[in-house]
Amino acid sequence: MKSFSFFYLVSSLLLFSFSGCQRSIKSSSAPDYPNIIYILADDMGYGDIRALNPDSKIPTPNMDRLVAEGMTFTDAHSPSAVCTPTRYGILTGRYCFRTRLQSGVLVGHDPSLIEPGRLTVASLLKMAGYQTACIGKWHLGLDFKKKDPAKPLVIGDGWSDVYTSNVDYTRPIDGGPVDHGFDYSFILPSSLDIQPYFYIQNERIVNPDIIQIDGSPDERSQGPFWRQGDASRDFDFYQVLPDFTRQASHFIWDHQHSFPGNPFFLYLALAAPHTPWVPLEEFKGRSGAGLYGDFVAQVDHSIGSVLDQLDSLGVSNHTLVILTSDNGAYWRPENIGEFDHHANYIFSGMKSDLWEGGHHIPFVARWPDRIDPGTENDQLVCLTDLLATCADLVNMNLPYNAGEDSFSHLRAFSGESKYPGSREHLVMQSFNGQYAIRKRNWKLILARGSGGWTYEGKPEDPPVQLYNLDEDIEEQINLYDKYPELVEDLKSTLEMFRKERRSRF
Repeated sequence: MKSFSFFYLVSSLLLFSFSGCQRSIKSSSAPDYPNIIYILADDMGYGDIRALNPDSKIPTPNMDRLVAEGMTFTDAHSPSAVCTPTRYGILTGRYCFRTRLQSGVLVGHDPSLIEPGRLTVASLLKMAGYQTACIGKWHLGLDFKKKDPAKPLVIGDGWSDVYTSNVDYTRPIDGGPVDHGFDYSFILPSSLDIQPYFYIQNERIVNPDIIQIDGSPDERSQGPFWRQGDASRDFDFYQVLPDFTRQASHFIWDHQHSFPGNPFFLYLALAAPHTPWVPLEEFKGRSGAGLYGDFVAQVDHSIGSVLDQLDSLGVSNHTLVILTSDNGAYWRPENIGEFDHHANYIFSGMKSDLWEGGHHIPFVARWPDRIDPGTENDQLVCLTDLLATCADLVNMNLPYNAGEDSFSHLRAFSGESKYPGSREHLVMQSFNGQYAIRKRNWKLILARGSGGWTYEGKPEDPPVQLYNLDEDIEEQINLYDKYPELVEDLKSTLEMFRKERRSRF
């Protein structure tokens, strides 16, 4: 693949000028709310961060710094074991099974998943006086325009061997971040291994000179592979993480100099360490976990760049930085055997699974003005909780029809682990659309096997699994036959949450 040209780099920076792309600027200063940076790693496991797993084979000094300077939530979960449903939940405070997407993920040309008018974290914070930006992987669908309205937008399954000549890439693209509360966006449409491959700034493709690229030889590879599809002529897979890092730094710097009286919210959704594993040469060999570990090391470097930018501007103390991941790592049993690295820590399973490895994720919050350094909190939290937490932070009440599965954990930042209104239940969904539900320390899995790719189960396996996570976090002892009343209670609770279309009452 070609590297970015000097012209493209210069023009991209000129296009970035944040003051020129704001959709709305508030003239008055907002109250003294903190800046918020939400860093979402893609497919990074709890066990990758050395401060959380001393046996990690990956050097992560910058994430370790966040752990030392902030609060680690030891019982944090994504609402799904794959990316699109989790990203929907983060921004809307709702479980994704309440949408048209009942399982799996979207592909590159699927239409926007977030409903028009739906309250998001960005639109809520914008009402509170924040300037809002989305930089990174979107993967929530976009509304592309057709060249010929009478023909399909895409012919094919959307994954590979797809022919997309009816997409008019020169026209504005709807349904993206700027239509859902973000003042500015610079995004990749979906995952780095799902076409199309280009950047979109606000509603326009940065480089609309589109060509068809071939996929890499082996799509089963976990290394540098991608699928066939449409791409900007100068798109470089190896430069995506550095580009997002630079854009984040530009946004923070420009905001502080252009709008010093307003707080900002930056949703920084990295496209790594999701496949393809494409670390830069300077990071190769840094870890003891192959290309994956090297890519995580590069992610750590990018996070360090953001933290350094905050320090240089003198705003670290007044900025809430949250670091998490959209689901567990895609780290197969053979990877563990080869490198003796447990990306998903002591948890069973991996990305896609209902076992803990699929959704039990790192979650670290640093806010020196509010959070004591080097602390832990065992409060049950879910990534859908961001909306309610932000509403609590800016003293706004959520409407009844918004954030239906979102619980504020703002009080947890002060060290409280159990408090009125704290989360007691959690619903998780696998790649295959199967469910698990938590109630305090009990977890019920409504599936045989892992519910995902690790182990599909056998007919003779029990149809459900019940675990006491306080005593069995590795999910080795199925207690479903010992507590039939509890199984039925959890099933009924799940059905109630689905029927009532909410879990926060």
